[in-house]
Amino acid sequence: MSETERVAARARTVERRSHADYTGGVYGSMLAASVIVGVGTLGAYPRLELVLLLLLTGVAFWIAHVHAQLFGARLAQQSLDRRTVLHVCRDEWPIVKAAVPPAAAVAVSPLLGLGISGALWLALTVAVAGQVGWSAAAARRAGASWRLVAVAASVNLLLGLLIILFKLLLLH
Repeated sequence: MSETERVAARARTVERRSHADYTGGVYGSMLAASVIVGVGTLGAYPRLELVLLLLLTGVAFWIAHVHAQLFGARLAQQSLDRRTVLHVCRDEWPIVKAAVPPAAAVAVSPLLGLGISGALWLALTVAVAGQVGWSAAAARRAGASWRLVAVAASVNLLLGLLIILFKLLLLH
């Protein structure tokens, strides 16, 4: 491979990494954790409703983010075409994807013998783990050093623990 080809390959790698933005996944995981904490303050809550609330909240926030991207920053810079809309929809989709694991945790919680309180704790744990995982994946995909990946994951773990602290404070 010639020097020119190596430079071009490296440029493509950097370009690909720069488009790998998982902030929506981090945000979606925090959103799911917040929904779980909010529902947890209501007492007994039907599992199916919680599963739907998690998924539909993720979809609603995805739509809001797509709208903000398309009509906020993008509208001033370029015309809206089908390609742009689909690109923004895809880029923001991790918000919805992040709601799926906590919703699945609630759905399978009866199989694990968990009551609603246990289901909420399981879903909250899954949401925080997702938040940490998304942040680590984003940092790694962006080419960050392992040290920076650990920092990003640690900061997100602290944010997740802060949400858990809020849950504990609201229950007392």
